[in-house]
Amino acid sequence: MRLLVSACLLGLCCRYDGGSKPCPAVIAFADKNEIVPVCPEQLGGLPTPRPPAEIQKNGRVMNREGQDVTAAYEKGAEEALRLCRMLHCEGAVLKARSPSCGCENVYDGSFSGVLIPGQGIAAQRLAAAGIPLWSEENLPILEE
Repeated sequence: MRLLVSACLLGLCCRYDGGSKPCPAVIAFADKNEIVPVCPEQLGGLPTPRPPAEIQKNGRVMNREGQDVTAAYEKGAEEALRLCRMLHCEGAVLKARSPSCGCENVYDGSFSGVLIPGQGIAAQRLAAAGIPLWSEENLPILEE
């Protein structure tokens, strides 16, 4: 099986804070399957580290400094989808709660730590294209 995987879940330092969030289950899956590491935010041209960003109620992505970074998130989402299609990925395992990759919940845009139902920009684009999505918190695909 070939899956697109959020690079931070594999231990790559691409998160907004310059760190990673390695997930042992995802890393174990990667050892036995084909994976395509991806960071949509970096693909969109954002640096690492970068100010944290959240999706606002109007759908725009703003960073904590008040800059609108929506265009970079949209570009990264398009590039992630292009890689997924080009490399014939069967699905994607994405970082939970991320403004790019969140599959089920994202932060509410207030930078207060409040979660709301919703998807990150890349997750939205992949889901709209019919790509099955999972997060590191919901990994039934890894149990097969």
